[in-house]
Amino acid sequence: MARLEDPVADLVRKDSQFKKLGLDEADYVEAGPVIDLLVAKPRLLQRPIVVRGDKAIVGRPKDRIRALLS
Repeated sequence: MARLEDPVADLVRKDSQFKKLGLDEADYVEAGPVIDLLVAKPRLLQRPIVVRGDKAIVGRPKDRIRALLS
């Protein structure tokens, strides 16, 4: 997380499963709650996470990956 250039909230998928669990996006904007959620529900981790050197990004949309690697 220390290398992540994106907001930590972007690590959480806000998909139908998130909604089905009755979760509120406002509760997952800081690192602690995000980590706790992803440990309990790893399926909610937004993928891919791409790391290059001292930088990390959420690789969606995939054009972001090309930008990081170039």
